[in-house]
Amino acid sequence: MPKVLFLTIAQICLIFSKACFAQVPGFFMKKESRKAEIPFINSNNLIIVPVSINGNEPVNFIVDTGVRTNIFFSKTLANQLGLQYTRSLNLVGADGKTVLTASVSPNNHFDLGNVEGKIQTILVLDEDFFELESVIGIPIYGVLGYEFFKFNPVRIDYDRGKMFFYKTDALKWRPIGFRKLKMPIEYNKPYINAKVKQVAGEDLYTKLLIDTGANHGLLLNKESTEEIVIPPVNLETDLGRSLGGDLFGVVGRSKFLSLNGLRFNNIITSYPFETEYSYIIKETGRQGSIGSELLGRLELIIDYPRERFLFKRSVTFTNPFEFDMSGITPKILPSDIRRVYVARLKEQSPAFNAGVRVLDEIIEINKIPIGFWELSDIIKVFRSEVGRVISIKVLRPSTENEEIFNEFEFKFMLRRQI
Repeated sequence: MPKVLFLTIAQICLIFSKACFAQVPGFFMKKESRKAEIPFINSNNLIIVPVSINGNEPVNFIVDTGVRTNIFFSKTLANQLGLQYTRSLNLVGADGKTVLTASVSPNNHFDLGNVEGKIQTILVLDEDFFELESVIGIPIYGVLGYEFFKFNPVRIDYDRGKMFFYKTDALKWRPIGFRKLKMPIEYNKPYINAKVKQVAGEDLYTKLLIDTGANHGLLLNKESTEEIVIPPVNLETDLGRSLGGDLFGVVGRSKFLSLNGLRFNNIITSYPFETEYSYIIKETGRQGSIGSELLGRLELIIDYPRERFLFKRSVTFTNPFEFDMSGITPKILPSDIRRVYVARLKEQSPAFNAGVRVLDEIIEINKIPIGFWELSDIIKVFRSEVGRVISIKVLRPSTENEEIFNEFEFKFMLRRQI
């Protein structure tokens, strides 16, 4: 009798604990299993997944270890989806100056197919932000942050475009072939330590943020330590577009970055200019971050519960790190048909010297109509090979009548700028 009573009480406690755990905000597998598969779109090594919110049609989210909470980019669409709000707050933009207002929407349900997010809070930007579509080429409506990772190890296979979402108690042991680094979670963000050999300065022993939502390779914040030295061969440029504005700085190269002995040679390194936001970087104690341009060359296991980062080489590991060799920053024009234009152009670059100009609409690359190109493929072509000849056909308004467009064709040879 005592034995039967003990088992009954244990079973009741187990059922009660599961019921309580189910009410905790987080992401969970719908069916009891060791792991669940989540396919994703790999666009320039950014992880994009369709997410249904509260039973509505799915919209694209970026999976981003660099943010603490879920963010939705369109108040207009959020209202159409029926999201409810409890309060408003202010966010500081990435440029350190712009203040963004957002509305807090609690208790939402996310559906990712085999995985669901329960009791999810979303920060909804009050002003619609659709700029990411123009630079990625795919409509993006939000980001999934810390909540997606906090209870479960997540394996990311960039080559196959698949994530595997594991039970909390799975993957206790390091899989064969994977290296391991400690990955402390601080204020809901993951960090690792890495060695960086600079071109012009002393070796750095850095604390770096793991940022799956940023498409750089290595980023170093010069204001974090005097030991960071910008290499003599560098290029001043815009480093990307984020919430609250453009990020500007210079890009160069580091001799290598080492993760537990695995070396990434001649890696493209970004050095953003100091902003009013920089004091936050200093407070974290980090010197920079690693982004998707590096992470995409690995197969990863990001294990928040055990605070460890497991990784091994992927098929693309040996691909050289390259920066744009044309001078063109292409962007997508929002429209029903694919339209690509020259958003920025470096002076004295190969494309500039050939005659290409800002705001030219690109209609053909290497004799292939623009409708057959994804934006990510255009970017890859412009980084592809030193000495490669690129032919480009553009539309440009007439100087006499802006309603009349003339066709121009230019040829230029890709040239490494850094």
